[in-house]
Amino acid sequence: MTRSQRLDPLLRVTQQRQDTVAKMLAERDKTLAEQQQRLDTLKEYADSYSVAPSGGTLAPAMLANHVAFRAKLDTALQQQAQVVDSSRQNCEVERARLMLASRDNKVLEQLAASYRAEEVRVADRREQRELDDLGARRVRVAQEGNES
Repeated sequence: MTRSQRLDPLLRVTQQRQDTVAKMLAERDKTLAEQQQRLDTLKEYADSYSVAPSGGTLAPAMLANHVAFRAKLDTALQQQAQVVDSSRQNCEVERARLMLASRDNKVLEQLAASYRAEEVRVADRREQRELDDLGARRVRVAQEGNES
């Protein structure tokens, strides 16, 4: 078994690891997009409640309910913003893991390629040596045949 062939199982493992991390990143990106969409929807909803209700004056109880509801919306906005930030951080962590896995895979691929290139050079030199030996034998045989 050649050195390049011995790297093949390791290459498969690193490729699988890279694929797994890429899938995780895709899932994290999807989660981030969903969380961001929820935040945007909450912002739109909160903006629609930021305008005071029309119709003149409000009863104090209605105004208190409106203020309390608006406070709950603000709390929900803050919590959702934290969830989005957390999802964004998770995406960055997975992106960094993917870069590392990709780098590891690329290093092994380059190593295997250099091993294969060296194996080809060695085989070419061996073949050239054999051809040179064959040519030298033919010349010797021809010289021996001319001497007799």
